[in-house]
Amino acid sequence: VPFYLYPKLELVSRSWRAAIRGSELFKARQEVGSAEELLCVCAYDPENLWQMYDPLRDLWITLPVLPSKVRHLAYFGVVSTGGKLYVLGGGSDDVDPLTGDQDGSFATDEVWSYDPIMRRWAQRASMVLPRAMFACCVSKGKIIVAGGFTSCRKSISQAEMYDPEKDVWIPIPDLHRTHNSACSGLVIGGKVYVLHKGLSTVQVLDHIGSGWTVEDYGWLQGPMAVVQGALYVMSHGLIVKQEKEVSKVVISASEFRRRIGFAMTGLRDEIYVIGGVIGPDRFNWDIKPMSDVDILTVGGNRPTWRQAASMTKCRGTIFGCTQLRI
Repeated sequence: VPFYLYPKLELVSRSWRAAIRGSELFKARQEVGSAEELLCVCAYDPENLWQMYDPLRDLWITLPVLPSKVRHLAYFGVVSTGGKLYVLGGGSDDVDPLTGDQDGSFATDEVWSYDPIMRRWAQRASMVLPRAMFACCVSKGKIIVAGGFTSCRKSISQAEMYDPEKDVWIPIPDLHRTHNSACSGLVIGGKVYVLHKGLSTVQVLDHIGSGWTVEDYGWLQGPMAVVQGALYVMSHGLIVKQEKEVSKVVISASEFRRRIGFAMTGLRDEIYVIGGVIGPDRFNWDIKPMSDVDILTVGGNRPTWRQAASMTKCRGTIFGCTQLRI
């Protein structure tokens, strides 16, 4: 039975509910290979709300509101591991128009996990440092965070690692430099890559013990997605497959030139472009929040675009997007 129907199955009886919320069912699903891959998305509107997309059934499932005290939580890290969604750090996007104050909190050390089986959020051990706009990814089942900002003027080079089973954070080697900029993280071939906005140099972590190395791959700038171990970049109205030194154009993406603030992510052999806003131009000053989902299949011989069901609740700038395997 597909995962999205489990809430209805729970209504049959107490014993059914206990079976569905127990661990045995999910061990059995794993053994027979019936895992489902879903996408989790959080946007500007509404505040602190997440939705999950089921690609096999082309439908959106709405999660309970994230119970953080931070209003309009943004600039956070988001990953999934062990069948749970994790939302880490971040700060408020709720700016006081009179003072410019970010809700009194630029960065938080909060960590939340969402259990899709129990359908509830739980607060986990806080990070060693509060941080926003930082690199965050999963390597070998552990969550790694690096860089970012603790306040609007202070960037940090510290990195740390979280063990979900033990619920503990430990410091790991620092980044070589912060470049005083926001950064993001990718995992390709088991290595962690930290990229800084506007820079071609990449900081790479192969093993925790060996620390970070600095390499210049000359990668194109733009939204990125990893699909089946390969890196794809949207740059200058094109989707480009990025090898270490070589760029190969895959298909045009000119229709996204006016769309900003969207998420680009990989799921199976496809690239998803989700939400965002159509920004103002010289003819039209309106800003149009979007809930559209466009999918590019890159696994076949001829890459093709298609549209999926739009998000039913979320719209506008995407604050977080990750895949979740159940």
